Amino acid sequence: MQPKGGFRDLVVVDKVRESETITSFYLKPADPDGWRPFEPGQFLVFRLPLPDETSLLRNYSVSSSPKAEGLYRISVKREAAREAGQPDGLGSLHLHDRTGIGAVLKAEGPRGGFVLDRGSDRPVVLLSGGVGLTPMVSMLHDLAGSDRRAIFIHACDNGEVHALRDEVAELVAANPNLSAHIRYRFPSEADRAEARHDSEGVVTRELLQSLLPLDDYDFYLCGPPPFMQSVFTIIRGLGVDKSRIAYEFFGPATVLDRAETEAPSPAPAPEAPRETAEGAPVIEFRKSGITVPWTDGAESILSFAEDQGLSPAFSCRAGICSTCKTALLEGDADYFEEPLDDLEDGEILICCSRPKTSLVLDL
Repeated sequence: MQPKGGFRDLVVVDKVRESETITSFYLKPADPDGWRPFEPGQFLVFRLPLPDETSLLRNYSVSSSPKAEGLYRISVKREAAREAGQPDGLGSLHLHDRTGIGAVLKAEGPRGGFVLDRGSDRPVVLLSGGVGLTPMVSMLHDLAGSDRRAIFIHACDNGEVHALRDEVAELVAANPNLSAHIRYRFPSEADRAEARHDSEGVVTRELLQSLLPLDDYDFYLCGPPPFMQSVFTIIRGLGVDKSRIAYEFFGPATVLDRAETEAPSPAPAPEAPRETAEGAPVIEFRKSGITVPWTDGAESILSFAEDQGLSPAFSCRAGICSTCKTALLEGDADYFEEPLDDLEDGEILICCSRPKTSLVLDL
């Protein structure tokens, strides 16, 4: 991960409408030394002002190529109210309606662990729904020019809401290792006449079986919760181990857990047990009455707690939302993602920390 360094000013140098609902914002650091490289798949955190002089935090994936140093692009969907009488999405409304070329935005990051594994040589499947294509396009740029085979599979309603279509087509045309399949749920007659898509309907098991020869793929998923739940269930049903599936979505974080419990899937291959290092810190979950030694290789205190059968509250898993804030009764921990909000003494975000010493947590 790249060092963070707090919020800094990014200047909007261009604004491009990509579809009826999605607009791209091209951003450069106001300070020439403010550039921070990003991994394909990461996002920026924006502090956006509101009319009442408060602010809100919003995460937007970087959709540009990580090879284009000095420039970020975010492609943002204008989020309409889900029900009559409710307000439109405050963050997207601010960007679409009140942010033009020359505007200055406060941004932190890049952040996030949903990144393309550049160390793997396995073929890649990039599966996206709606505006979930934004990190996938960044990954596709990174894969262009390599020998690694990749297929980009994108699903959306129709050509009017399909963003970055020409950009993906140009990447695929120029790189023999890349291919793409576009699936529209409600194509228009113009979509059919102009061959804007490859098939119609939603992503199904049959579609994936027809597109993917037998191989050991790395899967990357991003999209709205219903899409994620459906596609995750299909892929698991095809026998793909969880370790081969990476995903990112800004919705209810439990949606994929429900997919696992509601739909049968083949038993995963047994994993080799992770070892506990000699002299490892001991973690006490006081409310739960569980005391166990820390396990080498655990991603975070949150994931370690889940391994013990606990279900702490969480959402972003990136140190942004503070949902996982927990009372730290004893001990000390290190953050691998710095929290955006200041914490009181005796508080810890367990989603982005690991133990430095033995810990006692109020869980």
